[in-house]
Amino acid sequence: MAEEKFKPAKRVADQRQDVWSIINEAAAASPKQPIVNMGQGFFGYNPPQFVVDAAKSALDRVECNQYSPTKGRPRLKKAVADAYSPFFGRELNPETEVTITTGANEGMLSAFMGFIEPGDEVIIFEPFFDQYLSNIEMPGGVIRYVAMSPPKDGAERTSSAANWSIDWDALEKAFNEKTKMIVINTPHNPVGKVFSKEELQRIGDLCLKHDVLILSDEVYDRLYYVPFTRMATLSPELAKITITVGSAGKNFYATGWRVGYLIGPPELIKYVAAAHTRICYSSVSPLQEAAAIGFEQADKVGFWDSAVKEMQGKIDRFCQVFDELSIPYSIPEGGYFVLANFSKIKLPDDYPFPDHVANRPRDFKMAWFMIQEIGVAAIPPTEFYTESNTHLAEDWMRFAVCKNDDILDDAKERIRGLKKYMVT
Repeated sequence: MAEEKFKPAKRVADQRQDVWSIINEAAAASPKQPIVNMGQGFFGYNPPQFVVDAAKSALDRVECNQYSPTKGRPRLKKAVADAYSPFFGRELNPETEVTITTGANEGMLSAFMGFIEPGDEVIIFEPFFDQYLSNIEMPGGVIRYVAMSPPKDGAERTSSAANWSIDWDALEKAFNEKTKMIVINTPHNPVGKVFSKEELQRIGDLCLKHDVLILSDEVYDRLYYVPFTRMATLSPELAKITITVGSAGKNFYATGWRVGYLIGPPELIKYVAAAHTRICYSSVSPLQEAAAIGFEQADKVGFWDSAVKEMQGKIDRFCQVFDELSIPYSIPEGGYFVLANFSKIKLPDDYPFPDHVANRPRDFKMAWFMIQEIGVAAIPPTEFYTESNTHLAEDWMRFAVCKNDDILDDAKERIRGLKKYMVT
């Protein structure tokens, strides 16, 4: 009886071992120490000094060490509104159109908790950010998946991430009377695709036709290398149904700060803010203050432009090894992830993969093999697809380039060790 009474909830009990624990386990067991971690998307260096200094000074102020208002510190809400008003082409109201969250992920959970009832359907694109799934399922949402496909010649040649394509017929069929929301991620993790204005308009038209809310995950919105369109700026009609997700952690190289924000019309933001209040009440006070100062000073010190230039340089620097080995990859249009096609790497037939890796798609085996044999950790992207669509991505590997240049160079040298496993 006790066993039944203490049985965990299905929403957590049935989760299989995730990619992060598998990769970390492999890294700990690898004979190639220390591992070069190109897997998880955390930065290998500190935030800019003006942001670090802001955090240090905030700790000396009494009010910055106490609860912040549940919707966020006024200074940060104003700083976000001021920073984004030029993009939206109008003055955003910091009191009614912005709310601060404990990271972008909690912000998205708040959006789902604020609007999704049991049985409501939410459309997401594959590959997806894995946290979307549990966040949607927690309030009882049902997920409808629409796959993006890699370029047909992705195994033969390098091309833009723009060539990952949406199945428009599948997308249209995914909409029905139960559809409550769609999630868009641009710039996209892990593909690096920046959705074109035409693609966003086509998605937006479907949402207007079916009265569907849009959650636009734009956490990489300061790292784009082609023209970038924000969904909420396409039309006043789309602005009314769009919640935009942002991340100070991504913007300022401080993912551990857990400072995110949502921007949207008052009639949407008030319910998201209400859910956020119930989830965590308020977010970290001194780091909100530091993020506010970051937004206030970033343009003055030229930070946004230098951030783009620096990350573009890291992408180019790292991808030299793929060019050298003739390994095709998708050239990112935004963000800091690179997807490379490893179909030319032949894994040994008798390689001793552990059971929990042996029964997963090829990219999991490749990830394990790389960690054990060359000491480089990368992420298998089939983790971000449903089981029926893993064939689309099992030859690809995701690399995070937001690391110091010496780490990138070390990774390149180790990746050259794959040459002996390549088939021509």
